[in-house]
Amino acid sequence: MRITKMDCTLNEKDTLQDLLESEKQLMALYTTALYEGSTANVRKNFSTNLLGVAENQYKLFTQMQTKGYYEPSPAKKEMIDEANATFKKQKKQLKAN
Repeated sequence: MRITKMDCTLNEKDTLQDLLESEKQLMALYTTALYEGSTANVRKNFSTNLLGVAENQYKLFTQMQTKGYYEPSPAKKEMIDEANATFKKQKKQLKAN
């Protein structure tokens, strides 16, 4: 079987999705590196890079949303209420300790 360039080419939507996922992974890695950094200079560099990646991620998200490639569904009221209850419970437990 012969593989052609056409077989290996991503369309625009898949390319943007791949870039978005990569930026999300970079954000997670920079976040970990930031709280593991042991000097102010290293932490500052990681923080700067994290903010840059966050900006790239947001730009990709808005571009995908504009093109109709990424349409987040609105959260249901039950989900919001459940999240609020969970955080209120955790806040109460933290105050008790």
